[in-house]
Amino acid sequence: MSDHWTALKNSARGALSQRNYAAGSLLERLGTTGVGTAELLAADRQGLGLGWIPGVEFVPRRVFRQRHRGFFGEFVREGQGITGDLALWPRQWASATMFAGTAKGFHIHPPFVPANTDPAAWFQHLFGPNPAPVSERPYAKEQWDVMFFVRGNVEMLLVDERMGLERRIMRFILEGDDSGGNAHAGVVIPAGVAHALRVEGSTDAIMVYGTSTVFDPAAEGRIADDVERAPLPSEWQAYLDGAK
Repeated sequence: MSDHWTALKNSARGALSQRNYAAGSLLERLGTTGVGTAELLAADRQGLGLGWIPGVEFVPRRVFRQRHRGFFGEFVREGQGITGDLALWPRQWASATMFAGTAKGFHIHPPFVPANTDPAAWFQHLFGPNPAPVSERPYAKEQWDVMFFVRGNVEMLLVDERMGLERRIMRFILEGDDSGGNAHAGVVIPAGVAHALRVEGSTDAIMVYGTSTVFDPAAEGRIADDVERAPLPSEWQAYLDGAK
């Protein structure tokens, strides 16, 4: 540490650390501290090739505000836009509310691999240097998510866990329709990509999401999701354990 701290005790000086305020590149921040959706929407995908998870897409949205009344925003139109290009149309739509200060641990859905096919080779076929047409993606046999936020801001983390593909991490902020920004977007998450989210700020978040398959509890995998379990205070648990 610098000489600014000479008046502190040695034990305190030894424990000091300082935050690094230097901004890294977009690629560096995408996999570490995180980025805003506006940066991703404007980014050159070629330049982010080493950090972008194959199959992940952002769906740009326009939100129209009416003074003294509220706001209106579309999600997607069948056969148009990003989801149209992906030939992806959800079979089920649902909503979820996350209270301010809460988070959802990493969820993951099992990807489909054809019988007698090596998983690594299959994913290289779908998403490798010469990706297959989107018509070959088995949307009906694995759960892809298309998520939108109509209220509150949320930080999302994605981790690619599919065999044969590099383990990449994407970390970014999704803004709700009530945000004053101009970076509203939904996100497309492939099966085999773990995803976690936590509310950013003091406003409850409301999510509307579509899935390529209908809900199946057997296809809802959990990784590092203790944040959802709300453990009792340790002294309460100790008392309960002693009462057995």
